[in-house]
Amino acid sequence: MSGNLSMQYALRSLGRSRRRTGLSVLGVGLGCAIALFATAFMRGGQTMRVQAISQSGYGHLRIAPAGWEQSRRDELRLQDSAAALEAARGLEGVAVVAPHVRVQGLLAFGTRVAGVQLLGVDPAAEPQLNRLVRTIDEGRYLQADDEGVVVVGKALVERLDVELGDDLLLTLTRADGEMEYAMLRIVGIASTGSRTIDETICHATLADVERLTGLQGVAEVSVAFADPQQVAALSAELAQRVQGDEVLTWREVLPAMGGDEAADRAFSSFFIVVVAAVVILGVTSAQLTAMLERRREFAVLMALGLGARKLVGLVLFEAVFMGVLGALLGLLLALPLVWHTATAGIDFSSAMGDDMTVMGVFFDPIIYADMGLWMLPYAFGLGLCATLLAALYPAWSATRLDPAAALSQRDA
Repeated sequence: MSGNLSMQYALRSLGRSRRRTGLSVLGVGLGCAIALFATAFMRGGQTMRVQAISQSGYGHLRIAPAGWEQSRRDELRLQDSAAALEAARGLEGVAVVAPHVRVQGLLAFGTRVAGVQLLGVDPAAEPQLNRLVRTIDEGRYLQADDEGVVVVGKALVERLDVELGDDLLLTLTRADGEMEYAMLRIVGIASTGSRTIDETICHATLADVERLTGLQGVAEVSVAFADPQQVAALSAELAQRVQGDEVLTWREVLPAMGGDEAADRAFSSFFIVVVAAVVILGVTSAQLTAMLERRREFAVLMALGLGARKLVGLVLFEAVFMGVLGALLGLLLALPLVWHTATAGIDFSSAMGDDMTVMGVFFDPIIYADMGLWMLPYAFGLGLCATLLAALYPAWSATRLDPAAALSQRDA
Protein backbone atom coordinates (compact mmCIF):
# COMPACT_ATOMS: atom_id res chain seq x y z
CA MET A 1 0.00 0.00 0.00
CA SER A 2 1.59 3.30 -1.11
CA GLY A 3 1.77 6.40 1.06
CA ASN A 4 -1.15 8.08 -0.73
CA LEU A 5 -3.31 4.97 -0.42
CA SER A 6 -2.41 4.68 3.27
CA MET A 7 -3.50 8.29 3.82
CA GLN A 8 -6.76 7.72 1.94
CA TYR A 9 -7.46 4.53 3.86
CA ALA A 10 -6.66 6.25 7.16
CA LEU A 11 -9.10 9.08 6.37
CA ARG A 12 -11.77 6.57 5.36
CA SER A 13 -11.24 4.61 8.59
CA LEU A 14 -11.61 7.76 10.67
CA GLY A 15 -14.78 8.66 8.78
CA ARG A 16 -16.31 5.22 9.39
CA SER A 17 -15.95 5.56 13.17
CA ARG A 18 -17.04 9.17 13.51
CA ARG A 19 -18.11 8.90 17.12
CA ARG A 20 -14.83 7.42 18.29
CA THR A 21 -12.86 9.84 16.12
CA GLY A 22 -14.88 12.79 17.39
CA LEU A 23 -14.33 11.85 21.03
CA SER A 24 -10.59 11.41 20.45
CA VAL A 25 -10.32 14.75 18.64
CA LEU A 26 -12.37 16.42 21.38
CA GLY A 27 -10.06 15.02 24.05
CA VAL A 28 -6.98 16.24 22.21
CA GLY A 29 -8.62 19.61 21.56
CA LEU A 30 -9.59 20.14 25.19
CA GLY A 31 -6.11 19.16 26.33
CA CYS A 32 -4.49 21.54 23.84
CA ALA A 33 -6.86 24.35 24.83
CA ILE A 34 -6.11 23.93 28.54
CA ALA A 35 -2.37 23.76 27.88
CA LEU A 36 -2.47 26.79 25.57
CA PHE A 37 -4.40 28.94 28.02
CA ALA A 38 -2.27 27.91 31.00
CA THR A 39 0.98 28.42 29.10
CA ALA A 40 -0.12 31.79 27.69
CA PHE A 41 -1.07 33.00 31.15
CA MET A 42 2.14 31.74 32.76
CA ARG A 43 4.28 33.21 29.96
CA GLY A 44 2.51 36.52 30.41
CA GLY A 45 3.08 36.42 34.15
CA GLN A 46 6.78 35.62 33.70
CA THR A 47 7.19 38.43 31.16
CA MET A 48 5.49 40.89 33.50
CA ARG A 49 7.70 39.72 36.39
CA VAL A 50 10.85 40.54 34.43
CA GLN A 51 9.36 43.85 33.29
CA ALA A 52 8.40 44.79 36.86
CA ILE A 53 11.90 44.00 38.15
CA SER A 54 13.56 45.98 35.38
CA GLN A 55 11.26 48.98 35.76
CA SER A 56 11.69 49.04 39.55
CA GLY A 57 15.23 50.30 39.03
CA TYR A 58 17.10 46.98 38.80
CA GLY A 59 17.28 46.70 35.01
CA HIS A 60 17.96 43.40 33.27
CA LEU A 61 21.71 43.43 33.94
CA ARG A 62 23.95 45.05 36.51
CA ILE A 63 27.64 45.87 36.30
CA ALA A 64 28.89 45.52 39.87
CA PRO A 65 32.31 45.59 41.55
CA ALA A 66 34.09 42.26 41.81
CA GLY A 67 32.93 40.45 44.93
CA TRP A 68 29.73 42.46 45.35
CA GLU A 69 27.48 39.43 44.81
CA GLN A 70 28.95 37.75 47.89
CA SER A 71 29.38 40.76 50.19
CA ARG A 72 26.63 43.18 49.01
CA ARG A 73 28.68 46.08 50.44
CA ASP A 74 27.49 49.55 49.44
CA GLU A 75 30.97 51.11 49.66
CA LEU A 76 32.40 49.01 46.82
CA ARG A 77 33.06 50.92 43.59
CA LEU A 78 33.64 49.93 39.96
CA GLN A 79 37.26 49.90 38.87
CA ASP A 80 36.57 52.20 35.92
CA SER A 81 33.12 53.79 36.03
CA ALA A 82 33.51 55.67 32.75
CA ALA A 83 34.61 52.54 30.88
CA ALA A 84 31.74 50.51 32.34
CA LEU A 85 29.19 53.13 31.28
CA GLU A 86 30.68 53.34 27.80
CA ALA A 87 30.70 49.54 27.43
CA ALA A 88 27.06 49.28 28.48
CA ARG A 89 25.91 52.09 26.19
CA GLY A 90 27.75 50.49 23.29
CA LEU A 91 25.70 47.28 23.42
CA GLU A 92 23.15 46.75 20.67
CA GLY A 93 19.55 46.87 21.86
CA VAL A 94 20.22 48.83 25.06
CA ALA A 95 17.26 50.95 26.14
CA VAL A 96 18.75 52.74 29.15
CA VAL A 97 21.92 52.74 31.24
CA ALA A 98 21.64 54.14 34.76
CA PRO A 99 24.52 54.52 37.27
CA HIS A 100 23.86 54.25 41.01
CA VAL A 101 25.57 54.65 44.38
CA ARG A 102 24.01 53.66 47.70
CA VAL A 103 24.64 54.57 51.32
CA GLN A 104 22.80 53.86 54.56
CA GLY A 105 21.82 56.86 56.65
CA LEU A 106 19.33 58.52 58.96
CA LEU A 107 16.89 61.28 58.04
CA ALA A 108 15.64 63.47 60.86
CA PHE A 109 13.15 66.30 61.21
CA GLY A 110 12.72 67.60 64.70
CA THR A 111 12.35 64.60 66.99
CA ARG A 112 11.35 62.22 64.21
CA VAL A 113 13.95 59.89 62.67
CA ALA A 114 13.85 57.34 59.82
CA GLY A 115 16.50 54.96 58.58
CA VAL A 116 16.94 55.15 54.80
CA GLN A 117 19.09 53.92 51.97
CA LEU A 118 20.07 57.06 50.09
CA LEU A 119 20.31 56.31 46.38
CA GLY A 120 22.54 58.47 44.23
CA VAL A 121 21.24 58.66 40.67
CA ASP A 122 21.75 60.28 37.30
CA PRO A 123 18.66 62.55 37.09
CA ALA A 124 18.48 62.16 33.30
CA ALA A 125 18.68 58.35 33.21
CA GLU A 126 16.79 57.28 36.33
CA PRO A 127 13.25 58.23 35.18
CA GLN A 128 13.80 56.15 32.03
CA LEU A 129 14.72 53.09 34.09
CA ASN A 130 12.69 53.43 37.27
CA ARG A 131 8.94 53.87 36.85
CA LEU A 132 8.61 54.51 40.58
CA VAL A 133 10.12 57.98 40.25
CA ARG A 134 7.61 58.89 37.54
CA THR A 135 4.93 58.99 40.23
CA ILE A 136 5.84 62.42 41.60
CA ASP A 137 2.77 63.56 43.51
CA GLU A 138 4.15 66.92 44.61
CA GLY A 139 7.06 68.97 43.33
CA ARG A 140 9.48 67.56 40.76
CA TYR A 141 12.20 64.99 40.25
CA LEU A 142 15.92 65.68 40.47
CA GLN A 143 17.74 67.78 37.89
CA ALA A 144 21.36 67.60 36.76
CA ASP A 145 22.37 70.88 38.46
CA ASP A 146 20.65 70.12 41.77
CA GLU A 147 22.70 70.29 44.97
CA GLY A 148 21.59 69.57 48.50
CA VAL A 149 18.13 68.33 47.53
CA VAL A 150 16.28 65.04 47.85
CA VAL A 151 13.20 63.26 46.49
CA VAL A 152 11.41 61.04 49.01
CA GLY A 153 8.39 58.75 49.11
CA LYS A 154 5.03 59.81 50.50
CA ALA A 155 5.13 57.26 53.33
CA LEU A 156 8.50 58.65 54.44
CA VAL A 157 7.04 62.16 54.39
CA GLU A 158 4.15 61.05 56.58
CA ARG A 159 6.48 59.24 58.95
CA LEU A 160 8.67 62.32 59.44
CA ASP A 161 5.66 64.66 59.36
CA VAL A 162 7.22 66.94 56.75
CA GLU A 163 6.11 68.54 53.50
CA LEU A 164 7.50 69.83 50.23
CA GLY A 165 10.26 72.39 50.78
CA ASP A 166 11.23 71.23 54.28
CA ASP A 167 14.89 70.60 55.13
CA LEU A 168 15.87 67.16 56.44
CA LEU A 169 18.98 66.39 58.45
CA LEU A 170 20.91 63.50 56.92
CA THR A 171 23.41 61.59 59.04
CA LEU A 172 25.73 58.98 57.54
CA THR A 173 29.16 57.42 57.95
CA ARG A 174 31.85 58.46 55.47
CA ALA A 175 34.32 56.05 53.88
CA ASP A 176 36.98 57.16 56.41
CA GLY A 177 34.71 56.29 59.35
CA GLU A 178 33.83 59.88 60.23
CA MET A 179 30.24 61.00 60.69
CA GLU A 180 28.83 63.31 58.02
CA TYR A 181 25.87 65.63 58.43
CA ALA A 182 24.01 67.49 55.70
CA MET A 183 20.77 69.35 55.18
CA LEU A 184 18.72 68.16 52.21
CA ARG A 185 15.68 70.05 50.97
CA ILE A 186 12.66 68.08 49.74
CA VAL A 187 11.97 69.03 46.11
CA GLY A 188 9.73 66.10 45.20
CA ILE A 189 7.40 63.59 46.83
CA ALA A 190 6.73 60.28 45.06
CA SER A 191 3.52 58.36 45.61
CA THR A 192 3.48 54.87 44.08
CA GLY A 193 0.41 53.62 45.92
CA SER A 194 2.54 51.16 47.89
CA ARG A 195 3.52 52.22 51.40
CA THR A 196 6.37 49.71 51.44
CA ILE A 197 7.89 51.22 48.29
CA ASP A 198 7.22 54.82 49.36
CA GLU A 199 9.16 54.24 52.58
CA THR A 200 12.27 53.29 50.57
CA ILE A 201 12.34 56.12 48.00
CA CYS A 202 15.12 58.54 48.94
CA HIS A 203 17.02 59.85 45.90
CA ALA A 204 19.78 62.41 45.56
CA THR A 205 22.18 63.22 42.75
CA LEU A 206 25.33 61.16 42.23
CA ALA A 207 27.47 64.23 42.88
CA ASP A 208 25.83 64.86 46.26
CA VAL A 209 26.27 61.26 47.43
CA GLU A 210 29.89 61.18 46.24
CA ARG A 211 30.59 64.38 48.17
CA LEU A 212 28.88 63.16 51.33
CA THR A 213 30.49 59.70 51.41
CA GLY A 214 33.93 60.76 50.22
CA LEU A 215 33.88 57.91 47.68
CA GLN A 216 34.34 58.73 44.02
CA GLY A 217 32.96 56.67 41.16
CA VAL A 218 29.90 54.53 40.56
CA ALA A 219 28.87 51.54 42.67
CA GLU A 220 26.70 49.87 40.03
CA VAL A 221 25.37 50.33 36.51
CA SER A 222 21.87 49.06 35.77
CA VAL A 223 21.20 48.15 32.14
CA ALA A 224 17.77 47.62 30.58
CA PHE A 225 17.18 46.23 27.09
CA ALA A 226 14.40 46.80 24.60
CA ASP A 227 14.11 43.01 24.21
CA PRO A 228 14.53 41.06 27.47
CA GLN A 229 15.15 37.87 25.45
CA GLN A 230 18.62 39.24 24.63
CA VAL A 231 19.78 39.28 28.24
CA ALA A 232 21.71 35.99 28.17
CA ALA A 233 23.64 36.77 24.98
CA LEU A 234 24.35 40.41 25.83
CA SER A 235 25.40 39.51 29.37
CA ALA A 236 28.25 37.41 28.00
CA GLU A 237 29.22 40.16 25.54
CA LEU A 238 29.20 42.84 28.23
CA ALA A 239 31.27 40.66 30.58
CA GLN A 240 34.00 40.54 27.92
CA ARG A 241 34.00 44.32 27.62
CA VAL A 242 34.16 45.03 31.35
CA GLN A 243 37.50 44.24 32.94
CA GLY A 244 37.87 43.85 36.71
CA ASP A 245 34.16 44.07 37.44
CA GLU A 246 31.35 41.52 37.17
CA VAL A 247 28.16 41.45 35.13
CA LEU A 248 25.12 40.06 36.94
CA THR A 249 21.66 39.27 35.63
CA TRP A 250 18.60 40.28 37.62
CA ARG A 251 18.36 36.66 38.81
CA GLU A 252 21.75 37.03 40.50
CA VAL A 253 20.97 40.47 41.88
CA LEU A 254 17.66 39.17 43.28
CA PRO A 255 18.29 35.44 43.84
CA ALA A 256 14.97 34.94 45.63
CA MET A 257 13.13 36.30 42.59
CA GLY A 258 15.23 34.10 40.33
CA GLY A 259 14.30 31.08 42.44
CA ASP A 260 10.63 31.98 42.20
CA GLU A 261 10.88 32.21 38.42
CA ALA A 262 12.59 28.83 38.21
CA ALA A 263 9.88 27.32 40.41
CA ASP A 264 7.17 28.84 38.21
CA ARG A 265 8.79 27.42 35.09
CA ALA A 266 9.09 24.00 36.70
CA PHE A 267 5.43 24.07 37.73
CA SER A 268 4.42 25.17 34.23
CA SER A 269 6.36 22.29 32.67
CA PHE A 270 4.91 19.82 35.18
CA PHE A 271 1.37 21.06 34.48
CA ILE A 272 1.82 20.65 30.73
CA VAL A 273 3.23 17.14 31.21
CA VAL A 274 0.20 16.21 33.33
CA VAL A 275 -2.22 17.57 30.71
CA ALA A 276 -0.35 15.75 27.93
CA ALA A 277 -0.35 12.52 29.95
CA VAL A 278 -4.11 12.71 30.46
CA VAL A 279 -4.63 13.30 26.73
CA ILE A 280 -2.29 10.44 25.81
CA LEU A 281 -4.04 8.03 28.16
CA GLY A 282 -7.44 8.99 26.79
CA VAL A 283 -6.40 8.65 23.16
CA THR A 284 -4.54 5.40 23.89
CA SER A 285 -7.69 3.96 25.44
CA ALA A 286 -9.70 4.91 22.35
CA GLN A 287 -7.04 3.50 20.03
CA LEU A 288 -6.86 0.21 21.90
CA THR A 289 -10.64 -0.10 21.74
CA ALA A 290 -10.45 0.58 18.02
CA MET A 291 -7.72 -2.03 17.72
CA LEU A 292 -9.95 -4.69 19.26
CA GLU A 293 -12.84 -3.72 16.99
CA ARG A 294 -10.64 -3.78 13.87
CA ARG A 295 -8.81 -7.06 14.43
CA ARG A 296 -10.49 -8.72 11.43
CA GLU A 297 -9.91 -5.62 9.28
CA PHE A 298 -6.19 -5.63 10.06
CA ALA A 299 -6.07 -9.41 9.58
CA VAL A 300 -7.53 -9.06 6.07
CA LEU A 301 -5.01 -6.33 5.21
CA MET A 302 -2.13 -8.47 6.45
CA ALA A 303 -3.48 -11.50 4.56
CA LEU A 304 -3.52 -9.38 1.39
CA GLY A 305 0.17 -8.67 1.86
CA LEU A 306 0.26 -5.50 3.95
CA GLY A 307 3.54 -5.58 5.88
CA ALA A 308 4.03 -4.70 9.53
CA ARG A 309 5.77 -1.41 8.73
CA LYS A 310 2.94 -0.27 6.48
CA LEU A 311 0.38 -1.33 9.06
CA VAL A 312 2.17 0.78 11.66
CA GLY A 313 2.27 3.64 9.15
CA LEU A 314 -1.49 3.32 8.65
CA VAL A 315 -2.15 3.61 12.38
CA LEU A 316 0.26 6.54 12.68
CA PHE A 317 -1.38 8.30 9.72
CA GLU A 318 -4.67 8.13 11.59
CA ALA A 319 -2.96 9.51 14.69
CA VAL A 320 -1.50 12.42 12.71
CA PHE A 321 -4.90 13.35 11.31
CA MET A 322 -6.45 13.25 14.78
CA GLY A 323 -3.57 15.31 16.17
CA VAL A 324 -3.98 18.01 13.52
CA LEU A 325 -7.76 18.14 14.01
CA GLY A 326 -7.34 18.19 17.79
CA ALA A 327 -4.80 21.02 17.58
CA LEU A 328 -7.13 23.06 15.37
CA LEU A 329 -9.98 22.49 17.80
CA GLY A 330 -7.71 23.42 20.71
CA LEU A 331 -6.77 26.68 19.00
CA LEU A 332 -10.42 27.50 18.32
CA LEU A 333 -11.29 26.89 21.97
CA ALA A 334 -8.26 28.63 23.46
CA LEU A 335 -7.97 31.73 21.27
CA PRO A 336 -11.03 33.58 22.67
CA LEU A 337 -9.91 32.94 26.26
CA VAL A 338 -6.30 33.89 25.58
CA TRP A 339 -7.35 37.00 23.64
CA HIS A 340 -9.57 38.12 26.51
CA THR A 341 -6.87 37.67 29.15
CA ALA A 342 -4.26 39.24 26.85
CA THR A 343 -6.36 42.40 26.44
CA ALA A 344 -8.40 42.68 29.65
CA GLY A 345 -6.16 40.65 31.96
CA ILE A 346 -7.07 39.09 35.29
CA ASP A 347 -7.12 41.37 38.33
CA PHE A 348 -5.42 39.84 41.39
CA SER A 349 -5.60 42.97 43.54
CA SER A 350 -8.11 41.37 45.92
CA ALA A 351 -5.80 38.39 46.43
CA MET A 352 -2.59 40.45 46.64
CA GLY A 353 -4.00 43.08 48.99
CA ASP A 354 -3.22 46.78 49.01
CA ASP A 355 0.57 46.39 48.91
CA MET A 356 1.70 44.65 45.73
CA THR A 357 5.44 44.74 46.38
CA VAL A 358 8.02 42.03 46.94
CA MET A 359 11.64 42.84 47.79
CA GLY A 360 11.32 46.39 46.53
CA VAL A 361 9.69 45.36 43.26
CA PHE A 362 6.29 46.81 42.44
CA PHE A 363 4.06 44.30 40.66
CA ASP A 364 0.98 45.17 38.64
CA PRO A 365 -2.17 43.59 40.08
CA ILE A 366 -3.53 42.82 36.60
CA ILE A 367 -1.76 39.98 34.79
CA TYR A 368 -2.05 39.69 31.03
CA ALA A 369 -1.63 36.52 28.99
CA ASP A 370 0.99 36.25 26.26
CA MET A 371 -0.79 35.82 22.92
CA GLY A 372 1.36 35.31 19.84
CA LEU A 373 2.33 33.15 16.89
CA TRP A 374 4.09 30.77 19.28
CA MET A 375 0.65 29.27 19.94
CA LEU A 376 0.49 27.67 16.46
CA PRO A 377 3.55 25.39 16.66
CA TYR A 378 2.84 24.81 20.34
CA ALA A 379 -0.69 23.53 19.67
CA PHE A 380 0.28 21.35 16.71
CA GLY A 381 3.36 20.05 18.49
CA LEU A 382 1.37 19.09 21.57
CA GLY A 383 -1.49 17.57 19.55
CA LEU A 384 0.77 15.52 17.29
CA CYS A 385 3.03 14.36 20.11
CA ALA A 386 0.05 13.27 22.18
CA THR A 387 -1.66 11.32 19.39
CA LEU A 388 1.53 9.77 18.02
CA LEU A 389 2.65 8.62 21.46
CA ALA A 390 -0.83 7.30 22.13
CA ALA A 391 -0.75 5.35 18.85
CA LEU A 392 2.58 3.61 19.44
CA TYR A 393 1.28 0.78 21.61
CA PRO A 394 -1.84 0.09 19.50
CA ALA A 395 0.36 0.11 16.37
CA TRP A 396 2.77 -2.35 17.95
CA SER A 397 -0.18 -4.53 19.04
CA ALA A 398 -1.46 -4.55 15.47
CA THR A 399 1.83 -5.95 14.19
CA ARG A 400 1.57 -8.82 16.71
CA LEU A 401 -1.78 -9.87 15.30
CA ASP A 402 -2.12 -13.43 13.93
CA PRO A 403 -4.21 -13.07 10.72
CA ALA A 404 -5.35 -16.71 10.69
CA ALA A 405 -6.52 -16.61 14.31
CA ALA A 406 -8.27 -13.27 13.84
CA LEU A 407 -10.08 -14.37 10.66
CA SER A 408 -11.19 -17.64 12.24
CA GLN A 409 -13.06 -15.79 14.98
CA ARG A 410 -16.75 -15.22 14.43
CA ASP A 411 -18.16 -11.75 14.69
CA ALA A 412 -19.81 -11.05 17.99
